[in-house]
Formats: sequence, structure tokens, C-alpha cells
Amino acid sequence: MTDSSSPQSNNASLPESPFVDRLGARLVSAADGASEVVLPLQPDHMNTWDVAHGGVTMTLADVALAMAARSLAGDGVGVVTVEMKVNFMQPGRGELRATARVLHRSTTMAYCEGEVRDSEGHFVAKALGTFKYMRRLAVGREVTRQRLRSDPSAKPGPSDG
Repeated sequence: MTDSSSPQSNNASLPESPFVDRLGARLVSAADGASEVVLPLQPDHMNTWDVAHGGVTMTLADVALAMAARSLAGDGVGVVTVEMKVNFMQPGRGELRATARVLHRSTTMAYCEGEVRDSEGHFVAKALGTFKYMRRLAVGREVTRQRLRSDPSAKPGPSDG
């Protein structure tokens, strides 16, 4: 999902994520610890009051924070959300635009802040989040196979499926 019309896109794209793809979020830019992600609101994104559902707003903030953190990572390294806090200021309408930046980065973690505004520039939400840098690992049933490949004496744990 690349926005080739934006001069700030830097050939950036969102990592493959069926959920984010289905949501319709589009990456505008992600470089040097900062990012911008947009989402034109659709009827499926609304709550019963016909404004952006809080979960949609929070997801957009999460994606923007994560992309800011990822912009500082090497190849093959992604991030997982460890903790996130969102303050909702007012309802979102039209197109939501999330911007984010890394406030602090260690070798294993990034602490980020961001905000979401609507198409009229209204301040919709403020977000803070902590992200852990990780190499892509297998999940679910693949974890057992990954562990067995790396350590033949490894035994599956209770949560390895």
C-alpha cells in the first residue's frame, strides 16, 4: 500500500497485514523515526453515532506509532505493541490522519507519541505507545517447528499449540 502521489512517500509501504489492509489505511510516509498514515472513513468504520469507532481510531494510531518505530529498524526487524494509551478528544469524521514520532529508542524498545486528526484538522486523539523490536518469528503451530529446527532437544511449551 504505497502512496506514490505523495512527495513524502519515500517508496514506503505498510507491512502485509490483512486486518490493516481491510481497514483501508494508507501509509503516506515513514522515515527517520516519524510516520504519517491516512484512513478515509467508510460506513463500516462508524459507530452508532455515525462517527469513527474508537477501535478504528486506536488502530490507526497504533499503525502510525509502529511505523515510526519500524522506520528506525533494520531489515527483517519489526515491532510489536507492548503498551499503548489513547486519549479520545472528539469524534472523527471524514478522513483520519495519524502522525507519529519516536521519542526514545533503545536497542530493544521504542517509546512513541502520535495524534489523530480528521479531515477538518480537528484533534481526534492522542496516543502514546511502547514497542518492542523483534525479528519475524513463527507463531502458533509454526513455533514448535521453529524451535525444533533451532534446538533439536526443545520440547513444545503449553502455549505452543
